[in-house]
Amino acid sequence: MTITRIDPFRELASFFETFTEPTGKDQLTAGSFVPPVDVYEDEQNLVLKLEIPGLNDEDINVSVENNTLTVQGERKFEKEEKEENFHRIERRYGSFVRTFKLPNTVDAEKVEAAYDKGILKITLAKRAEAKPRQIKVGIGQKTLQG
Repeated sequence: MTITRIDPFRELASFFETFTEPTGKDQLTAGSFVPPVDVYEDEQNLVLKLEIPGLNDEDINVSVENNTLTVQGERKFEKEEKEENFHRIERRYGSFVRTFKLPNTVDAEKVEAAYDKGILKITLAKRAEAKPRQIKVGIGQKTLQG
């Protein structure tokens, strides 16, 4: 009997290609440990939230180089001393690497990462010139011409 793993996020992988730099390290294939990610932005920041429960903060490495954000880590299989007879293992273990090509609007010098309750939140500040500005238009003002 063949066991086929269903990956509902496989179809979404093409959407993330706009944020993901396709490299040999990136593991967006079925059967690998790929933490799901939410990507959103507001006026000030671009934010990524990765769901990676069961890790300690020292098991996670976040880096930015050449406008590419790389998140890597490892979730280790917890093996107890006693012999256990597993009937099913659905949780993924092992190493993962996710890379994201950053838009030019992000300031690579202003990156913050926080890990809480299994969620890694990475906040990337936008450059000042990329932030929307409100320009006030004067009404009824005359300009002098020389």
